[in-house]
Amino acid sequence: MDGDEEFFDAVTGFDSDSSSGELSEAGQRAPGPADADAGKSNGVGQDEERPPQENGVQKHRTRLPAPAFTRSDFSLWGILKKCVGLELSKITMPVAFNEPLSFLQRLTEYMEHTALVRRAARQPRALERMQCVAAFAVSAVASQWERTGKPFNPLLGETYELIREDLGFRFISEQVSHHPPISAFHAEGLRQDFRFHGSIYPKLKFWGKSVEAEPRGTITLELLRQEEAYTWTNPTCCVHNIIIGKLWIEQYGTVEILNHRTGDRCVLHFKPCGLFGKELHRVEGYIQDKNKKKLFVIYGKWTECLWGVEPEAYESFRRQGRRAEPPGAAQLDSRAERADGDAGDAGDAVPEAPETVQVIPGSKLLWRVNSRPPNSAQMYNFTSFTVTLNELQPGMERMLAPTDCRLRPDIRSMENGDMDLASQEKERLEEKQREARREHDKGDTEWQTRWFRRGRNPHTGAPDWLYAGGYFERDFSGCPDIY
Repeated sequence: MDGDEEFFDAVTGFDSDSSSGELSEAGQRAPGPADADAGKSNGVGQDEERPPQENGVQKHRTRLPAPAFTRSDFSLWGILKKCVGLELSKITMPVAFNEPLSFLQRLTEYMEHTALVRRAARQPRALERMQCVAAFAVSAVASQWERTGKPFNPLLGETYELIREDLGFRFISEQVSHHPPISAFHAEGLRQDFRFHGSIYPKLKFWGKSVEAEPRGTITLELLRQEEAYTWTNPTCCVHNIIIGKLWIEQYGTVEILNHRTGDRCVLHFKPCGLFGKELHRVEGYIQDKNKKKLFVIYGKWTECLWGVEPEAYESFRRQGRRAEPPGAAQLDSRAERADGDAGDAGDAVPEAPETVQVIPGSKLLWRVNSRPPNSAQMYNFTSFTVTLNELQPGMERMLAPTDCRLRPDIRSMENGDMDLASQEKERLEEKQREARREHDKGDTEWQTRWFRRGRNPHTGAPDWLYAGGYFERDFSGCPDIY
């Protein structure tokens, strides 16, 4: 293998109307993930009442074929020690550090909480629509909690499709560039209520004890009936304790969501962990109009839930809170301090954080994360939605493009627990890709993408990859042979 491998860790990530949690007053019970588990069933009642699902799948699987492979016998230090401060663009990683998904499939995890988008499309006021969109942007990274495996790097020309009639969308993505690695995606509501698209290029760096993934690429959500477009960029994702200790993940940075029609803007601060873990996983922000007047305050955790409240109530609560320490806070700080002292280095300890968000009176619930399956730890910490992404039932291959991730043999072998075969297939596919590129170079021909074209984002004017259409007509005669 050579430098064609890219060390990806998706900086990205979803549910039915009931599992997202309805907008509700604090103190009321909001419908939660127990009410509907998108990963366990697509049904709406008795079997004969279920609508056709993704490529004929009526009920999705709830577990992987084999348990996750342990990485305890492997060390990243021998691979990464020469790369401190550099972009990880030419580092070959053993398959043991992967999870059995392509980066294209991991991008699809944005769609787990599609109900938030559908809810936004039903709201009569721009402020309420922005609340839903902000919750959707936060929910998109929730699936990354405790996900320390890296997805497989997509091959040039690789694709992934997902149709979920129960969640109301269809999705198509394609690897449109190898150097730099760019993944383009396009999703649309089956009720013609939204479009969701973008092209992602995460830039990764190794800093000695951590790997940082800086987001590149704009995400666009269009609410078609309101003729509104929202754009934003994801926060930075960091994986700590790469060399020794327990891996843990944080998201940090500022995410700004712009409504291009009204000028409203939502500014979300993903807080860095801090010395004693006080800010771990926390998100705080606000919605303002085009004149910068604050209209609404948002707070919560990207791993748990998101709440919103009027600015006046938020400021009043803050003033009162300054005079009274939240219950258990002093005890938490003491525990964190002792853990850091025992480790000898604060950066080696996994920070503790409160398990719940302190809810401000008068708040309403914008979003709550879906519960994970009880065996998630043995399945690479996948969500129920994620478990279904590489599902391949008999006959499905006749419906899929020959470039679909589900047909990729190294990922399939890893999912089945055959790590030796997965490693062999990964090397074979990489060499096949290199050979194809050499042939293109000999003929002085440029690679042609199949489903996306270079263009400019219609709302920002920035360079982007835009869906060219035609995929779901299922004429796959021009697809490359990449597997």
